[in-house]
Amino acid sequence: MIGSAAAAAMADYKNIADSGPNTRQSHDFLAFDAYPPAGYWTLMLVAGSIGAITVVSEYSSGLIRTTTVAVPARGSAVLAKAVVTAALWTAVGTVISTGCFLVSQAILNGRHAGVPITHPGVFRALAASALVAPVCALIGLGLGVLIRHSATTMVTSTFTLLMLPPLFSQRSLWSADVNHAMPVTAWRRLVENWPPDPDSVAFTATVPGSWIVYALWPLVAVLLAVVVVRRRDV
Repeated sequence: MIGSAAAAAMADYKNIADSGPNTRQSHDFLAFDAYPPAGYWTLMLVAGSIGAITVVSEYSSGLIRTTTVAVPARGSAVLAKAVVTAALWTAVGTVISTGCFLVSQAILNGRHAGVPITHPGVFRALAASALVAPVCALIGLGLGVLIRHSATTMVTSTFTLLMLPPLFSQRSLWSADVNHAMPVTAWRRLVENWPPDPDSVAFTATVPGSWIVYALWPLVAVLLAVVVVRRRDV
């Protein structure tokens, strides 16, 4: 992912070389150089998959029976896994997010197009890109508890995180509302330092709404997992 950020920055480094002063000023913060979508789609996919494996691997191997004997309070076991998963992926996401920003801006500084970390919008993009990892990992964990089958969980996680949002256009209100309720759309809005182009979308996601999406998805996924694991046999 850091490599993809470097590649995106190098591409704009070459493009800016032949541009005039006004064009260079318009590149004061190239959000998708530091956080290219392709790289972060990979992060979402990997985090969601490994989050699912956190619980699915126990069901497939039968170790879940040992876990439930050691910790009869099944909900507590799921919450413990969720805490560890969130902490690990927050650390990983922070390292990746910071690395992507520093590397991309170091390259762009060669054309005086980089920005400091104090630039408006940078910290929000850093935080959103760091937190998207634990958000997706916890969604994967929740799906793993609900489905309990490795392949089905992986497919469901991939479809939910990456393939479902493009099915809903932002040209009509109801469809845009569904699109904006997806983690990937929330991430894209939070890393942007400007509203999306009104000519390409009729309804745009809001920054507060995108943070709410970040909070609700993992919360609902973990709560559903806790409720289901308490009511269902191993």
